[in-house]
Amino acid sequence: MSKDLYSKLRKYFVMGSQNCDRDSCEVLEEAVRAGITAFQYREKGQGSLEGAEKLALGRKLREICRKHGILFFVNDDVELVDPLEADGIHVGQDDLSAEELRRRFPDRIIGLSISNLAELERSPIEVVDYVGVGPMFATTTKEDAKKPVDVHFLEKVKHVYPDLPTVGIGGINETNAADVLEAGADGVAVISVITKSDDILRTVQNL
Repeated sequence: MSKDLYSKLRKYFVMGSQNCDRDSCEVLEEAVRAGITAFQYREKGQGSLEGAEKLALGRKLREICRKHGILFFVNDDVELVDPLEADGIHVGQDDLSAEELRRRFPDRIIGLSISNLAELERSPIEVVDYVGVGPMFATTTKEDAKKPVDVHFLEKVKHVYPDLPTVGIGGINETNAADVLEAGADGVAVISVITKSDDILRTVQNL
């Protein structure tokens, strides 16, 4: 595992067109200039694009990340990994298994969501590169969000797997990001705190 993955996950922006009130590429460009270190293309949920439109937007967002040296992930859509030349893919517990992903994409970064102790115990941690722990706090961005786990669960994850890159996600904003990092997270993943911000530069700097 590359040691610099820890720092590259520090400010992890997740977004799809359905999260934006304006042009998605403009939002990503501003976020990149503000200092995000990783981006996940999550075109999912009500109002999201499909098919050729989804792929076309993904290519534009991917090119922005490539131009600025930002890690580019796709969210659980395995069919986008190769066309978008993604650096990695992030999946949940109910998506394609991490073992199968590792067989299909031996050289890509694989991230896995963990939301409780049972999921942690049954997850194939040995084949993933990082975990996303959450939701840390209540969130309205994800329609299927689970019960918040709070920072104490994240502390447990880091205690069991101290060398596993870990990202806190869910309900994180400028005021509580520090709590997540102090609990041991290597990074914080956010959606609406950036897409709804009227000052993206300030928001990203405060995370």
